[in-house]
Amino acid sequence: MKRFFRPVALIVIGMLIALPLLAATYEAMVVTSTPAFCGSCHEIKPAVDAWRASSHVNNKRGLVADCMDCHLPPPENTFEFFTMKTYHGLKDVAFHILDGPEGYDRQAAREGMYASLDNETCMKCHENVMFMPHDRGAMRAHRAVINPRPGAPERKCIDCHYDLVHTDKRMVEYSQMRELPYRAKGLRTLPSVGSGT
Repeated sequence: MKRFFRPVALIVIGMLIALPLLAATYEAMVVTSTPAFCGSCHEIKPAVDAWRASSHVNNKRGLVADCMDCHLPPPENTFEFFTMKTYHGLKDVAFHILDGPEGYDRQAAREGMYASLDNETCMKCHENVMFMPHDRGAMRAHRAVINPRPGAPERKCIDCHYDLVHTDKRMVEYSQMRELPYRAKGLRTLPSVGSGT
């Protein structure tokens, strides 16, 4: 009888330890995956402010692409998602502690992120760029990037859409953003992201 209870006791104890750890890990991932959390860091706040004023938040369809949609692999790739999320989180904390806000090179971080973006990241949400009958020029340009001819140089979505989200420009400087949807009312009165006011 003793032989039976020992393995059962070990399994029960293991579950009592593992379940709260898994729940805490899941909760930590949920909390740290929000734009509000990303913006709580002084170094990242200008990027989050620019994102809030961008078409990734303010668009006719009311869809929002948050930080994780572009900066991390899709959550369906669980191992890669958690690995990259942990890596970037630890890296950001280390830079914050070692360099402080003054040592953060926003332009270098931006260029590094853009270099790591691939077209598949954009295509997760923008799968319809190949069918744009209202704008045949854009449709042809997208086709040349997504399905390039043999021997053509590799191009990325970000080559043309470089200032789309994280920019110091006010979004109202872009003609397509002059009439913002209801969710963006009041954003036109915000100061420029880099102005410090």
